[in-house]
Amino acid sequence: MAMATPMAPRSTFAIFLILLLRSGHSPAAAFYLPGSYPHRYRPGEALAAKVNSLTSPSSKLPFPYYSLPFCAPQGGVNRAAESLGELLLGDRIETSPYRFSMLKNATAFLCRTDPLPPATADLLMFRIDDAYHVNLLLDTLPVVRYVKNLAAPGVFVRSTGFPVGVRADDGEYYVYNHLKLTVLVNKPRNGTTRAEALMATADAVELISFAGGSKDGGGYTVVGFEVVPCSVEHDAAAIKGKKMYDELPARAAAGCDPSVVGMRVRANRPLVFSYEVAFVESGVEWPSRWDAYLEMGGAKVHWFSILNSIVVVAFLAAILLVILLRTVRRDLAQYDEHGGEAGLAPQADELAGWKLVAGDVFREPAHPVLLCVMVGDGVRILAMAVATILFAALGFMSPASRGALVTGMLGIYLLLGFAAGYAAVRLWKTVRHGDSAGWKRVAWRASCAFPGAGFAVFTALNCVLWYNGSTGAVPFLLFAVILLLWAFVSVPLTLAGGLVASRVGHLEYPVKTNKIARQVPAAQCSPWVFVAVAGTLPFGTLFIELLFIMSSLWLGRVYYVFGFLLVVMALLVAVCGEVSVVLTYMGLCVEDWRWWWRAFFASGSVAAYTLGYAVYYLVFDLHSLSGPVSAALYVGYSLLMALAVMLATGAVGLAASFAFVYYLFSAVKLD
Repeated sequence: MAMATPMAPRSTFAIFLILLLRSGHSPAAAFYLPGSYPHRYRPGEALAAKVNSLTSPSSKLPFPYYSLPFCAPQGGVNRAAESLGELLLGDRIETSPYRFSMLKNATAFLCRTDPLPPATADLLMFRIDDAYHVNLLLDTLPVVRYVKNLAAPGVFVRSTGFPVGVRADDGEYYVYNHLKLTVLVNKPRNGTTRAEALMATADAVELISFAGGSKDGGGYTVVGFEVVPCSVEHDAAAIKGKKMYDELPARAAAGCDPSVVGMRVRANRPLVFSYEVAFVESGVEWPSRWDAYLEMGGAKVHWFSILNSIVVVAFLAAILLVILLRTVRRDLAQYDEHGGEAGLAPQADELAGWKLVAGDVFREPAHPVLLCVMVGDGVRILAMAVATILFAALGFMSPASRGALVTGMLGIYLLLGFAAGYAAVRLWKTVRHGDSAGWKRVAWRASCAFPGAGFAVFTALNCVLWYNGSTGAVPFLLFAVILLLWAFVSVPLTLAGGLVASRVGHLEYPVKTNKIARQVPAAQCSPWVFVAVAGTLPFGTLFIELLFIMSSLWLGRVYYVFGFLLVVMALLVAVCGEVSVVLTYMGLCVEDWRWWWRAFFASGSVAAYTLGYAVYYLVFDLHSLSGPVSAALYVGYSLLMALAVMLATGAVGLAASFAFVYYLFSAVKLD
């Protein structure tokens, strides 16, 4: 990727606005912001493809590309620079032996391996059984394979990567040893694209420079990378004496037909690899080259999900409107008519309900430290999710920058330690009626609770990956870096947030709390039944988008519809708050003042349904998942996801209920 010289702030801002306006023409264009420029190649300039980890839809264990007997480049294997997010995702990008020149079609010999030892042949067959795929990259674009859809003739299914090999009907294993590569290139009219022409205006004209570009701005950009893998038994005479990159005659790979296999995997026999490349000019412009990867069907489904959620939000809002404008006002009028608590005795039957618990409604809840810690962590997770989705929707996390989303999430989470500490200690001081004693303990636990749970799950699963030799295992050095980031960034920020919260003024309750707690009447039905059922409404808002997220996480699909996700997130927050308020009011009406934890779990119970959906997805959509290790990875990360959902939605529910209760009793005048 070519680097531009620094620009003046005015130029950078102008370019940002231009590209933001340009993004309306295609969904992928928004991903190219200042700092991301096309690499231009002259005719004859060398292009080098790279390889990523071997991945499988049935096994969630990625493995190094060179763990199988593939050809290595002449200068040896070198690892490309990797970001924090790439390492956490298990990406291992390395140099490959595939070399070709811009606009030069060629058919080349790669290598003839040594005879395969029995163990290597068995490993290769095992990877073929598990449907492992090879992932090539060219100019950051993953290679794409088109396969005919058997259910719909004439329709092609697009997938990234290509299989290592195939097991034929005769029970024999065949490796895909010959690749037909197609590179789609674009040469802009007049030597430059509209976006680049606009970028090179005013004082930025002499500052923008594209690698490989000539004085007139000419050159070709890579806008597509396609592959047709074949299993070919090469003509022995044609490859005799050939060295790497020697030209092969067309007849040497004449048997390249995806439906016909030839290179059989057998112990003590070598494998022969070759490839051919063809360059095709395309009308796709460089800012739109990711469109083919980011096309995600189901736009109507997304809109249906949003409309369904809007209906739920409107329904709950109507209920709250009735409660606030009719029931509460009527009750307050009756309360004031009888002169407050002193006049309640003659009309006890009429005034039974939330009016009778005014002296207990703000009583300190059970396990206040735990509640404050969970709310603090929930605020942090929710703020991280909103910020990450917002940045991704604006296009700041490009799919061309692999791992950018994970890196951004981790960085935002660390910086939001201040919010976690502030929210936890602020709530602690509120439930303690202004007493901030013990705030250090609350802030410290807020900095350790969810990160500790996540790190414990992550470490256990990482040990499993280490044992299996997977590239998904995080290196020890990265473990140390993550711990240092937590110790020197997250923890100090959390304690700083707690310190600030401990020194600000506390919120005065509108009513006084009695010294002796009021007895709660026996209920005909446990209120926790309603809490458990309440989670269905927030889950109804979330579950359709959750399907696309799960497909992205576990089926290797690219998720990019962050605009839809941002709207769904806003609706989810609204539903969680409304559900929690309704259940809190129902509890107060039966004279049960213990609303704190129920308000948290009324919306937080959506996590139970999320976990149940994860189990459903495992059984019915990931039925090809193979091995206990893959199942352990799925279950571990699903539990962690459900915990995060519970904390985030629970914090929303408690905040909404507290605001409602405070408003409700602030209208009550007691003598």
